[in-house]
Amino acid sequence: MLTLLEQLDKGTLWRSPGGIHPPELKSLSNQSTIASLPLQSRFVIPVPLVGQQATLSVKVGDSVLKGQPLTEGAGFIYLPVHAPTSGTVVAIEQHSSNHASSLPVLSCIIEADGLDTWCELTSSKIEQLSKADILVKIKQAGIAGMGGAAFPSHVKLNPASEIDLVIINGVECEPYISADDRLMREFSDEILTGISIIHHLLNPQRIIIAIEDNKPEAAQAMESAIRRSSLPNDMIRLTVIPTKYPSGGEKQLIQIITGKEVPSGAIPAQLGIVVHNVGTAYAIQEAVLQGKPLIERVVTLTGESIGKPGNYWLRIGTTVEDALSQVSFQPESLQKVIVGGPMMGYALADLDVPILKGTNCLLTPSQAEIAPDPDEKACIRCGECAVACPALLLPQQLFWHAKAEEYDKAASFNLKDCIECGCCSYVCPSDIPLVEYYRVAKSALKNAAEEKLQAEQAKIRFETRLQRLEDEKKAREEKSKQAAAKRQANMKSGDKDAVAAAMARIAAKKAQAAEGITADPAATTPDTTTTKAAIDATSAKKTAVNAAIERAKAKKAALATLSQKDNQSDVATVTTDMPVDTIERANDKKAQIAAAIARAKAKKAALANESAEKNDVDAEQPSNTVNEVSPVNETATTSAVDPADDKKAKIAAAVAKAKARKAALAGDSTEKNDVDGDQTSDTTSKVNPAIEVDTTITATSVDDKKARIAAAVAKAKAKKAALVGDSTEKNDVDGDQPSDTINKVNRAIEIDTTIAVTPVDDKKARVAAAVAKAKAKKAALASDSSATNDVDGVQTRDTVNEVNPAIEIDTTIAAIPVDDKKARIAAAVAKAKAKKLANSAKQEEL
Repeated sequence: MLTLLEQLDKGTLWRSPGGIHPPELKSLSNQSTIASLPLQSRFVIPVPLVGQQATLSVKVGDSVLKGQPLTEGAGFIYLPVHAPTSGTVVAIEQHSSNHASSLPVLSCIIEADGLDTWCELTSSKIEQLSKADILVKIKQAGIAGMGGAAFPSHVKLNPASEIDLVIINGVECEPYISADDRLMREFSDEILTGISIIHHLLNPQRIIIAIEDNKPEAAQAMESAIRRSSLPNDMIRLTVIPTKYPSGGEKQLIQIITGKEVPSGAIPAQLGIVVHNVGTAYAIQEAVLQGKPLIERVVTLTGESIGKPGNYWLRIGTTVEDALSQVSFQPESLQKVIVGGPMMGYALADLDVPILKGTNCLLTPSQAEIAPDPDEKACIRCGECAVACPALLLPQQLFWHAKAEEYDKAASFNLKDCIECGCCSYVCPSDIPLVEYYRVAKSALKNAAEEKLQAEQAKIRFETRLQRLEDEKKAREEKSKQAAAKRQANMKSGDKDAVAAAMARIAAKKAQAAEGITADPAATTPDTTTTKAAIDATSAKKTAVNAAIERAKAKKAALATLSQKDNQSDVATVTTDMPVDTIERANDKKAQIAAAIARAKAKKAALANESAEKNDVDAEQPSNTVNEVSPVNETATTSAVDPADDKKAKIAAAVAKAKARKAALAGDSTEKNDVDGDQTSDTTSKVNPAIEVDTTITATSVDDKKARIAAAVAKAKAKKAALVGDSTEKNDVDGDQPSDTINKVNRAIEIDTTIAVTPVDDKKARVAAAVAKAKAKKAALASDSSATNDVDGVQTRDTVNEVNPAIEIDTTIAAIPVDDKKARIAAAVAKAKAKKLANSAKQEEL
């Protein structure tokens, strides 16, 4: 059995499935030699991959030379683009692309200067270059596949596997296109030189040049070039294949030459085969030997609407509109301009788009050549498309799924293996543009794949971030554990005793502070460096605390002294009618409160006088008056002696003093009421319950530091006892005072003194002391009034009780601070009223 190489040497060919035989129509353009068009004034060069694998190396306003790179990059599949001529970069903007969609792409627009000056070129010989150097020069020249796919050539020339066969594609099977045909006729030696470079890079066992049998001149030219080349004759050979569309496809050509079928999703290099176009071979030899980048190519301009059809050298970036204007283009109505051939090409929506590296033909057919697109009709399921498909696909199923936008199902029928040759559309009796549906489906699948890739990359970044955060957390925890272990080790090595000693010294200092003793800084100086640092950090705070304690002690001592002076002045007041200016010894705020109370006293005294006169006339007061007023009395005293804060406590103390003075005034009024002889002896007993309630609410807690206040209360008790003694002697002379009156007073004093020892705080303690003094004064006055009542025996027993509750309620309400100016006015009015009352009392006595 013959090997593959032996079969190749014998010229054995295989048949490819499918395919069609459309009219060739190549004679319009292949009769003349390749020509050049005049230099255009404007070029549009697309710069793809910017921002991904390449960046622009020029900016607006820069001057460029012919062949100068416009981009920089380092990606494996990166291809640079070059300036097609010398000139100035006038814009870098989005411009319509040479694509069926005409979507805009970033483009560099160059205005030519007309000089067409080359940049510096470096020529070399193959013998002087290594394979790596050759690949670098091919990459820097921007060589891409010239057959239409425009895949980077340096990638195909650097395969991962060993290459056994290289096929040079000169088939050019599509109708109208003749660019490769004329290139092989005119530049066969240059093409053979490029083939020798490819051989040097890949070192294959065989090189096959494939040409269709409808190009005899090209085949003869290449055969002559093979004999003139330096390659061994048994290494390279020419093979002429039958004319059939699309035999020029890469996979179809491999199957025709070797009989091998490239698997779905695979590339020819996996079979040890590489396919290059004859135009690519020509560009490779120019790049390696002359250093020229790929800035121009041969393009077929054909169609009945062109006055000068033929093949022309066109610069990359020349606009289609400018190119057609140079060949007498005469457009008809509804004129189509197709990039590529009639089978695989696409119509342009805008002629201001550039010529690309893969552009091999511009077709401008008349309506007689290619009729307008007919209306699409329903599929009749004839199956002709499946017979014509060279890739052995099922075009009918692909169409159904693509039309229903079921792209995943279309992909399951190997949509990606479609080469978009157009054979199915050509044979369809329903005029269905099947290839258009396949292209839309491919684009949708490509977009979905890109989105999925981006989502996967985002997921990877997210997971990487989570892992990094977790690693950082673990590192922090590990560091904390190591630090804790280090501290424990240090404590075990000797710091434990130092910490214990420091804690003991702190406890001792707290005990001394509780006893009011200031610690000596010299005595607490630590012996070690660790304890010294700890004490220095708290020394400032302790000094401030000690100073505050000393200030508090001084303030308490001053308050105790003031309390003693108040007690002495109160005794003097009982014996000498208690002058009004005693209140002026209090602080400013107390003075204001006292002024308001004095004003209330004057009003209540007047009311008491009027009430007394009325009682003298009637002489019959109901006995239950005290019971009706007592709840109000209790409520008033409760509200007055239950302070919510310091200010209320001071107000309560002032109210207590006012009560005492009001009781004295009430005593004066009872002297007048005694003339009628109806006052009973239990008047004092009605006052004491209110005082008991008042003192009970005032005292709520115990404080050890309030001993001084308790001593002051004890002194007040002694004074009260003396006053009660005096009143008892007076009662014994008259012989009418009931014995239980003194007992009630004594019990009230005992309860008062017992509760007064338990003040809430310093201010509340002062309030309790003031209340106790007020009670004593009231009891003394009540005793005097009782003695007077016993002599006369006429005054009723309810008069004082009627007056006192009202006075207590009024003083409770009156003890609301006002502003300074009003307080002064009220004090002056109160003094005037007091003087008037004193004068009126003396006149009545006389």
